[in-house]
Amino acid sequence: MDVNGSAMEVDVVNVSPCLTSFVDDGTVESHRYFLARKTMLEMLKDRGFAIPNSEIDTTLQEFREKYGQRPDVERLRISAMHRTDLTNKVLVIFCGANSVKMNVIRSILSQIMNKESLSRLILIIENPMTSPAMKVVEDSPFKTEIFQITDLLVNITKHVLKPKHELLTNAEKEQLLKKYNLEEKQLPRMSQKDAIARYYGLEKGQVVKVTYNNEIIETHVTYRCVW
Repeated sequence: MDVNGSAMEVDVVNVSPCLTSFVDDGTVESHRYFLARKTMLEMLKDRGFAIPNSEIDTTLQEFREKYGQRPDVERLRISAMHRTDLTNKVLVIFCGANSVKMNVIRSILSQIMNKESLSRLILIIENPMTSPAMKVVEDSPFKTEIFQITDLLVNITKHVLKPKHELLTNAEKEQLLKKYNLEEKQLPRMSQKDAIARYYGLEKGQVVKVTYNNEIIETHVTYRCVW
């Protein structure tokens, strides 16, 4: 009301259609799962797994039409085989918003069929995992990786300032060491806990070629050994 006690008039502003197209009227939950699953699909493809481009290119709208506004995490699972090594199979499981306790992990492991054919399990969690649950994970018969969903909302390798990382084969690694007369321990190091090392699933002793390319230093190449 104004100083005279009369009701003030409110102007109704018509929002341009081009602006309303940027408004997301869906749930935050579905958007988070969409982003995390997309990054995981890109990660698996970059690791050499057979991931269809159609899966990666799914839009947010298409994701919501398929999984709904409050996705059932059971349906978000991803199973894939490596393109060149058919014995290398990965399974990705979203653990949901509940606390990740020992019984949750045991339930997940009990549901996995043909455990002997699985090379790697990736768990995406939203809350911290308890110590007993972690112990069960460590005792599982396959390599298990754990990612917080918040770490997957953005693909760190897509950042314009991130250098390009390429994993060397064992033969290329030996050729590099021989060319520069180096021992493995003399190479610059990269922690296995580094975000890039985790993205590519790098193991200790593997070597990556890192290429920096920008307007200031142009192209610069270095190598790092995971430890």
